[in-house]
Amino acid sequence: MLPSDGSRVNHRLRADMRTFDDAEEVDLVVVGAGAGGSVLTQRLARRGWRVVCLDAGPFWDPDSDWVSDERGAHTLYWTEPRQIGGTDPVPLGSNNSGRGVGGSMVHFAGYVPRLHPSDFATRSRDKVGADWPIGYPELKPYYEHIEHELPVAGQRWPWGDPHRYPHSPHPVGGNGEIFLRGAKAAGIEARVGPVAITNGRFGNRSHCIYRGFCLQGCKVNAKASPLITHVPDALAHGAEIRPDSHVSRVLLDEGSGRVTGVEYHRGGVLRRQRAAAVVVAGYSIETPRLLMLSTSRAFPDGLGNRHDQLGRYLMVQGAPQTAGRFEAEIRMYKSPPPEVSTEQFYETDPSKPYRRGWSIQTVSPLPITWAEHVTAQGHWGEVLREYMRDYVHWATLGALCEFLPLAGNRVILADETDRHGLPVAHFAYSMGANDHALMRAATESMETILRAAGASEVMTIDRYAHLVGGARMAATAADGVVDADHRVFGVPNLFIVDGSVLPTQGSANPALTIMALAARAADRMVAIGRTTSGTGTL
Repeated sequence: MLPSDGSRVNHRLRADMRTFDDAEEVDLVVVGAGAGGSVLTQRLARRGWRVVCLDAGPFWDPDSDWVSDERGAHTLYWTEPRQIGGTDPVPLGSNNSGRGVGGSMVHFAGYVPRLHPSDFATRSRDKVGADWPIGYPELKPYYEHIEHELPVAGQRWPWGDPHRYPHSPHPVGGNGEIFLRGAKAAGIEARVGPVAITNGRFGNRSHCIYRGFCLQGCKVNAKASPLITHVPDALAHGAEIRPDSHVSRVLLDEGSGRVTGVEYHRGGVLRRQRAAAVVVAGYSIETPRLLMLSTSRAFPDGLGNRHDQLGRYLMVQGAPQTAGRFEAEIRMYKSPPPEVSTEQFYETDPSKPYRRGWSIQTVSPLPITWAEHVTAQGHWGEVLREYMRDYVHWATLGALCEFLPLAGNRVILADETDRHGLPVAHFAYSMGANDHALMRAATESMETILRAAGASEVMTIDRYAHLVGGARMAATAADGVVDADHRVFGVPNLFIVDGSVLPTQGSANPALTIMALAARAADRMVAIGRTTSGTGTL
């Protein structure tokens, strides 16, 4: 059972946190304290492993560090320099990057659907994407465990592998009511949830107060994130969380072919932490970048990059956003952004010219984001002011389209350097024909729902959301970077446990899948350790 009083536990545990010396060889160094790194650290600390988890950002205190303000929440995003390119460049920031302990989950919307069984075999089923080296049944028990640990609230889920959630669904606000009404009129099935937001008090965690600042960091700790769920438990079991530590290199012993620790910058000093094994959990841009920076004679192009797979097949989800105007006041901000959703369009429809699909959920842009939505239509001046005054009359839906993995969508090292003198990441992205078709179809479905609910006007903008891929899991080194145990091909004690390992992305928000994969990876690492050393540690 995880601690259920969130950040309040962190104050006490941090004061008494076990610490390790850089020169002391710990069992494991984890790079990144987000969805993957935090869960893995917690699981292995519970097994008695001596674990140090390094994160480039701060150890957040929600009470003092977070504000209920859109602009003030920008400190939660990764703001280090990066380059973008390709024919369809992806803006990086608030909806796809995180900074600090807890990662991007401290400012995610709280929406936690599972992948479908079909997502693990899109190549075999639909002749697109890739097949995973593992299947849905291997991940299912871990999905269930994480859903209870967060815990998740929602109605019974009829899509994919039908299942129930630990907590009953939240009441819906005006935006959710519009979605339910429009979906019913259009013959589309919709459900409330699933969200990692407690429905009622949970231990000392407060009830959600439905104020709509989920994306700015939940100051009341009703929304789950690793910062208030798995990190306190990791600390209680002897792990060290070392913030403000930017890892710049994974160290390799050329003679043995094993990694020996990491090099990192902290407080203006370059340090080294020794470890028997290393897990990289920096997510889809920083993970490939770190491994590319970790060159050696054996890996001149970076660790795990002998077959030029590192950084490739990086995916984003298409996230068009459609708003509808209603005569009655909607006040869409008065609830968690993802209230109601549908996965009716998730799977491939053989009658359509495109493959795979999309999901739809309520989204509730606050005023600054709403202004961006309006200005994207070309509105400015007096017209913009009128739309801003009319804000409370609008309801907004967002789709997540399954864009396909393409080899040319990738991260490489740029000529530009950061404040540590390290080459920054260059992320090039271009949409394919199937991606464009999905975006158009998803937009049409959202406009249909809103008009069926009675909208007098609709407006849509095209967006992206959620990064995954870049170090994908595969059956062979020629096709990926890690094997089914998350172990980097060619390096026996180096692992990647984050969203970069996903071979496909489905139409689901990735947080729950990343956490479930991390829980499974911890079990696999223990099994590997028993096989190689007999002790359970690597």
